[in-house]
Amino acid sequence: MNAANATATVVGSSRTLCRPSGSVTRSPVLSANGPHLLRFAVNPSLRFPIKHFSSVSYSKSRNRRIALGSRRCMVVRASSSPDSTEPIAPIAPLQMESPVGQFLSQILISHPHLVPAAVEQQLEQLQTDCDAELKKEEPSAAGTDLVLYRRIAEVKANERKRALEEILYALVVQKFMDANVSLVPAITPSSTDPSGRVDTWPSQEDKLEQLHSPEAYEMIQNHLALILGNRLGDSTSVAQVSKLRVGQVYAASVMYGYFLKRVDQRFQLEKTMKILPDASDGEESSIEQAVGEDTRSGGLGDSYQAVSSHPEVSSWSGGINPGGFGHGIKPSRLRTYVMSFDGETLQRYATIRSKEAVSIIEKHTEALFGRPEIVITPQGTVDSSKDELIKISFGGLKRLILEAVTFGSFLWDVESFVDSRYHFVMN
Repeated sequence: MNAANATATVVGSSRTLCRPSGSVTRSPVLSANGPHLLRFAVNPSLRFPIKHFSSVSYSKSRNRRIALGSRRCMVVRASSSPDSTEPIAPIAPLQMESPVGQFLSQILISHPHLVPAAVEQQLEQLQTDCDAELKKEEPSAAGTDLVLYRRIAEVKANERKRALEEILYALVVQKFMDANVSLVPAITPSSTDPSGRVDTWPSQEDKLEQLHSPEAYEMIQNHLALILGNRLGDSTSVAQVSKLRVGQVYAASVMYGYFLKRVDQRFQLEKTMKILPDASDGEESSIEQAVGEDTRSGGLGDSYQAVSSHPEVSSWSGGINPGGFGHGIKPSRLRTYVMSFDGETLQRYATIRSKEAVSIIEKHTEALFGRPEIVITPQGTVDSSKDELIKISFGGLKRLILEAVTFGSFLWDVESFVDSRYHFVMN
């Protein structure tokens, strides 16, 4: 998100919270098969397919002001500094391109604490535009006028959707900045490392751990153990792996983090109210028994089904043992709690609620790993001969996965925050 240096000021106070009546269909990215089996619906041929909104006006004094009509509001102005010519390092892999996104990029660089105020203004403007569209009457006569009217309405709806996506992304990036955790930049071979390794970023494992509850972090450790196996404690060894496969594991881990935050939120509430099911608040022996039953039924849960299908993942860990916890998979109170869900509840919690969130996952992953070249053979399988191989340490892989899970957790938080002010999530 490159942008010029900016300064920002805040004027005024009161804001109106608005909610449009429209909703979107849910987009399942995880599937549940029975009450004890959770698996990721990750297509092995997953690409990262993943771009305006006109609520920002530009004045002659080179100031940008968020336009809010006649409502009293908090106004954020960001002005470019003409004296600054130094390039600014991107703070996130994805370059935001809409006027709203570019404005929020400048606020993120100069005054990230003002991002929530700027976002609320943009959501009010989105609401205003949405209400104006609903009040318009569709031309009664058929023909060119009607086609043109519908095409304009479609373009405007796409612009609002794009602005909403970039609002979500800006809020996720701000949460990383608040935690003093830098996002991994676009994956490219390092010019400073003679071995060609791509992971020159810091570990920041301790900071990432603090962003999750103890119960959730137990689940994250199991997720890491499933992917890295006996390499979990090896941070220095370097592997040469498919960039596409690493990208798939990253995207699946984002989805897993989204799901994990969702169930952990409910778990923490029930824990505080002391209404947890007996199975999730009982003795360790009962947890082991429940997990053992789940294993015997073939439902290893978590992300086993997603990651075990990747050939590179199997080679990293020396193979994942489906027979138990010998590879570092440990019983977890939160995991046992999730196992108590019925199939319908599990399916609901394993669903990313909005198309905008799904799109952000795709776009962020593509920005991080690039758009892969996927060739399908006549037999219907993916031709791996064109896969780009990258050199990365197991410590670097662990950092990527931890970031991805945290990204998904933050995405759940900001999606809920935005939906409370501009309703776009399906109930």
